[in-house]
Amino acid sequence: MYEKQGLLKNGWYVIDKASEIKTNKLIRRQIMDIPLVCWRDDTGGVQVLIDRCIHRNAPLSEGRIVNNCLVCPYHGWTYNEEGSCVKIPSEGPHSERIPTQKVEKFPAKERYGLAWVWMGRDTPPDCEPFEMPTMAGKKGWKHYYMVTPFDNNVTDLVENFMDVPHTVYVHEGWFRERKQMCIKAEVERTKDSVLVTYDQPNDSIGAFGKLLNPKGLPMTHTDNFYMPNVTRVDYSFGEKSFIITSTCTPVAPFKSMVYTLISYNFGWLNPLGRFFMPWYTKKVINQDVWIMEKQGNNLKTFEGEKVYRSSQADTMHVYIESLRNHAMGNEAGNAPSLLKKEMEFWV
Repeated sequence: MYEKQGLLKNGWYVIDKASEIKTNKLIRRQIMDIPLVCWRDDTGGVQVLIDRCIHRNAPLSEGRIVNNCLVCPYHGWTYNEEGSCVKIPSEGPHSERIPTQKVEKFPAKERYGLAWVWMGRDTPPDCEPFEMPTMAGKKGWKHYYMVTPFDNNVTDLVENFMDVPHTVYVHEGWFRERKQMCIKAEVERTKDSVLVTYDQPNDSIGAFGKLLNPKGLPMTHTDNFYMPNVTRVDYSFGEKSFIITSTCTPVAPFKSMVYTLISYNFGWLNPLGRFFMPWYTKKVINQDVWIMEKQGNNLKTFEGEKVYRSSQADTMHVYIESLRNHAMGNEAGNAPSLLKKEMEFWV
C-alpha cells in the first residue's frame, strides 16, 4: 500500500492519542500497511521505529524498554531511540562486531493531544501537523476526542464526513430530516484544500436543534477538506457553535483509524453538552461506520470496476478525488487548477 500513495506519504499521520502512549510501554500501530512500534521515553518524547528487528525480523513491539533502549524479544539485540544497535548479547564484549545498519526511525511530534508520525521516508518534514481547532485554550470552548476504526479508505471517508445528502438517510431523525429543501453552496478548490460554504439559514441540525437554537437563528455551515486527510465541519447559530474535525490515518487499503475532535461552545448550556454530546456524536458516527463498511465491502467486491456517477451535490467530492488522485500519481499532467463553483441540491 505504501508505495502506491505517491506524495500522500509526505504528511503527518496520527498514530494515537498522546494520552495512550505511556513511558517505556511499547505499542504496535500500523500506517499504510507499515507496522510501527511506539513508546514514550524517559524525557517524555514520543519515539517511533519500524516494528522489525534487523537481525531476524522479529516484532520489536513484543520486546521491552531497558535503560531507555528497546530490547528485541527474540535474541536481545538492543536499539537506542535513533534505531542504532548498541548491544548484541551473543557477541559478548565485542562491540566492534555490531552492524551499522539501523532500524528505520520515523519523525514524531506531539501536538493538540495527538501523537503524529511523518511517513515520508525519503522526504524530511516540511510542515507542521494540522492545527486542530479550539485546542489552544480558547475561552468558552469544550472539546473531546473520539477514536473510531472504519472499514474503508481515506478518500471515501473524507467524502462521507463532508456529505450532506446522506444525512437524511443514514442519520434520519438524528442529524437531519427529509424536507425537500433546496440548499445552495459555493465550492472552492485550492492547491491543497476544498472549501464549501453553504447558504442554508433555515436549516437545523439534530434532535437537539430546538434546545441549542430556540430562537431559530440563521445557521452558518462550512465543510472544509485539507490535504491529505483532514476534514473540518463547522456549524454556528448566533453565539453557539460546534466543530467536527477529523484526521484519518490509513492503516491498510480498506482500514482506517479516524481521530475526531468534537469542539463546542454552547454558552451556559456547556455543562449539558458535556453529558449529551459524547453520547449523541457516538450514535451518529456509528451510523457512518455502518454505511462505510457496506460501501467498502462493495468496493472490494467490484475491485477494478470502480466507477462513480456524480450529481451537483458531489462537486466537492470530485474536487477531493482530483487532489488526492493527483498526489497519488493516478492522474497525469499538471496539478488540479484553482476552481470556484456554485451548486445546489435538495435534502
